[in-house]
Amino acid sequence: MAFPHFAADRSEHPVDLIERLAAQHQWAFDRDGEDELSISVTGEWTDYNVAFTWLADMEALHIACVFDLKIPPARGNEVLSLIALINEQLWLGHFDIWPQDGVIMFRHTIVLAGGADLNGRQCETVLTNAVVTCERYYQAFQFVVWAGRSSREALEQALIVTQGRA
Repeated sequence: MAFPHFAADRSEHPVDLIERLAAQHQWAFDRDGEDELSISVTGEWTDYNVAFTWLADMEALHIACVFDLKIPPARGNEVLSLIALINEQLWLGHFDIWPQDGVIMFRHTIVLAGGADLNGRQCETVLTNAVVTCERYYQAFQFVVWAGRSSREALEQALIVTQGRA
């Protein structure tokens, strides 16, 4: 079945808007090309590289948030199990493994079909959600990769909410 393609004009290239937003917030960023921009974000647990990529043929903006955690082959299956457990809980986006590098990433896509315009609030929300989600589950990945924990045990330990201060 062939689907018709509706070509629409956009008032602004989505990556241009993200670049302006990054400059306005004084975030460290690098414009890798017309359709790509990377923003560096410092989190509580680690630094994150958030890449925005415009996919013109799909009229979609892809967001990938990557943190530096290489998966040893011996822990690969347990990490995949953890990703499945985490993804069951997420409403927006999902975790994935970049197969070439064995790097964990959080991914999300905003579809802007029909010429829909992206706005700054959408960008901030998606960026915030990506970093907050990575921060929330970062320790679970650490527990599986470096402490040898099972995926269930790691997830339970990472999601413990502490009360007060010591």
